[in-house]
Amino acid sequence: MRLVIGSDHAGWSLKKAVIDHVRSLGHEVVDVGSYDENPVDFPDIARAVAQKVTSGEVARGIMVCGTGVGASIAANKMKGIRAAVCHDVHSAHQSVEHDDVNVMCIGAQIVGPWLAIDLISSFLAAEFSTDEEFRRRVQKLHEMDAEG
Repeated sequence: MRLVIGSDHAGWSLKKAVIDHVRSLGHEVVDVGSYDENPVDFPDIARAVAQKVTSGEVARGIMVCGTGVGASIAANKMKGIRAAVCHDVHSAHQSVEHDDVNVMCIGAQIVGPWLAIDLISSFLAAEFSTDEEFRRRVQKLHEMDAEG
């Protein structure tokens, strides 16, 4: 799978472990920044992550910021994005299985590298359910997205 990964300055310290783990699983990584601890605005990075996902250049995205919350808010402003903050393994896989989440957001100030690795493994192994109830609900999300 080809993935996009981005972080702001608060998530930068965790991003290397995230990238290393994703690559160890055999996935390709597109890194859209940040590239050091200098302050950046998380909406700019979230936009770059979202654009790679919505263009089809990548299958999914991972955003790392301080708490994951700002990244999730910003990414969800972009049409076609379903971003979720995931700080537990259950949410990491169920958000994909039930809600077809395409961007996972994690907080470097909340989780350490060991938990981030488990979250990412769960997120990447998950597939959207074929159950009609979940498909119907995600279709309604697409309709809401189209309404603006």
